[in-house]
Amino acid sequence: MKFNTKTIHGGQHDVDPAYGAVMPPIYQVSTYSQSTPGGHKGFEYSRSGNPTRAALERALASIENGQYGLAFGSGLAAIDAVIKTLQPGDEVISTNDLYGGTYRLFTQVFEGFGIKFHFIGMENAENIEDYINENTRMIWVETPTNPMMNIIDIKACAEVAKKHEVLLAVDNTFATPYLQQPLDLGADIIMHSATKYLGGHSDVVMGALVVNDKALAEKLYFIQNASGAICGPQDSFLMLRGLKTLHVRMQRHCENGKAVAEYLANHPKIEAVYWPGLPSHPNHEVAKAQMKDFGGMISFVTKGNDYEEAIKIVEKLKVFTLAESLGGVESLAGHPASMTHASIPKEEREKTGVVDSLIRLSVGIEDAEDLVADLKQAIG
Repeated sequence: MKFNTKTIHGGQHDVDPAYGAVMPPIYQVSTYSQSTPGGHKGFEYSRSGNPTRAALERALASIENGQYGLAFGSGLAAIDAVIKTLQPGDEVISTNDLYGGTYRLFTQVFEGFGIKFHFIGMENAENIEDYINENTRMIWVETPTNPMMNIIDIKACAEVAKKHEVLLAVDNTFATPYLQQPLDLGADIIMHSATKYLGGHSDVVMGALVVNDKALAEKLYFIQNASGAICGPQDSFLMLRGLKTLHVRMQRHCENGKAVAEYLANHPKIEAVYWPGLPSHPNHEVAKAQMKDFGGMISFVTKGNDYEEAIKIVEKLKVFTLAESLGGVESLAGHPASMTHASIPKEEREKTGVVDSLIRLSVGIEDAEDLVADLKQAIG
């Protein structure tokens, strides 16, 4: 089954046997009757499993070419479950340019429980080798990274992980399975903030994991049930609905992203544009090799690295909405230093390029000419 068909039918059973519904119904229920203790039809309590959520989890696994899918109440809840597979004394090697919430969870929660994190540049996978020791258990990769749009070679990271018998987890939020499929490139775990592109309509908060290994899946299912950070049936239904248009939305995100990136790259007031589709991007060739297209996420800096100028630009935008998050059908603009990455100390942010004048765009599916015109009036 091809990807475009999987987004609509992948992992789904035939039409609902009760009434022939073509979409999995919303099973708004907390518990299920049993004919005898332990004798049920696959579901006993909705924290442990719900038919609507189960349909979503099958769909998530299908579009990532995986065997097992898990849905959580948020992307951070999904990451939390992954790190809970580790023990005090274990070490994780993470990319240094990553979502601020992930950094906060790693450093302010899990470091307190004795797990050590190394934040390094991974544009050259060989850098990882310098940090691997007998306590290393996992490599955590974001690609494209948030917000600097760095590209990390997943296959090269997988080779390092396999060599040292550690797990490779990939945050695939920015790319989505439409653009890249990390399991096929050697990753062990895929994580999504499904709130973003998978849902695609800014109306649901959710996280997802996809794996192939049965033992790892069983460990994660146990944590999902034991910790309880699950999503409800209504959210599961909305996510299933969003998945069905992922392929057509992503095509337009990529087209519009290209138009916006090229406009910014040629603007006399713009110092730098970060979008992997530009030939000037330092990881452009890796992006071409592992991605189908280059997405709708773009970051840029104005000349002079002027904080006040950046704030004026995002406040003047009219079609782009100044807001947190990304990946919806509407275009959003953000100021990472004061919004999504405010939890990262300024010194650490600036080491990776997240300066106070950096602006991040989530390019939506509106008409590209309107988006360019909006940037033109805001930048001047």
